[in-house]
Amino acid sequence: MLEIFQYDFMINAFIVGILIAIIIPCIGVVVVLRRLSTVGDALSHVSLAGVAAGMVFGINPILSAVIFAVFAALSIEKIRKAIPRYGEISTAVITSVGVALAAILSGFVKSANFNSFLFGSLVAISPFELYLVIALCFVVITIFIILFKALFYITFDEESAKLAGISVGLITGIFTILTAVTIAISSRVVGTLVVSSMMVLPVATSMQVAKSYKQTVLHSILFSILFVVVGLFLSYYLNMKPGGTIVMVGVVILIITLLTKNLKRAV
Repeated sequence: MLEIFQYDFMINAFIVGILIAIIIPCIGVVVVLRRLSTVGDALSHVSLAGVAAGMVFGINPILSAVIFAVFAALSIEKIRKAIPRYGEISTAVITSVGVALAAILSGFVKSANFNSFLFGSLVAISPFELYLVIALCFVVITIFIILFKALFYITFDEESAKLAGISVGLITGIFTILTAVTIAISSRVVGTLVVSSMMVLPVATSMQVAKSYKQTVLHSILFSILFVVVGLFLSYYLNMKPGGTIVMVGVVILIITLLTKNLKRAV
């Protein structure tokens, strides 16, 4: 069974997959608890449009994806503040723009290159992408630890956070940019269609068993790592796409967790 580790590309896939599995739930917990679970989907679609734009204009696709995602994330926050009662409209608008731009620009690029961003290439990681993910992991974890308490207050009671002297605008801005950069870079590795699922599924599963905010974060990371490891093993031995397999593993484990929780209640 361990023959999978005879290949360097699979070792790299596990390293990068686990690193992404650690950082995405850190972002995902805050996003989901703020009832913004569709943000991941919106930003992943916008980053895909950024990739297409980069290919069309001869810019590094990862850089253009990050620029597009950051601009979109800041736009979502701006729209949310402008119409707070209908905040979900912001993500719907940005998602629509992202899908439209991606559809238009994809007509000007080679389908093979574009599809690698659409579905990811976890088993074809370049050295540059490996180091990029390692650097991203370090930055995300460092910032998340520093802002942990502030994000906790902002997530559950923004007004109280302001009264407590927390710079809500600054911290929200930093977190928004961090979210955009994380999604844009992760989309290159696991695929645009997968990254938003990886942001929500581990958190949703964790919320069924965790009893506190800190536990939710830790359980989300553990579940996310489990999804990636099991998904990579299955994709290798069953000859399936790793991104989609990881998501389906997450869905199955979430369903099992929900059924187990309901059975315990019934008993």
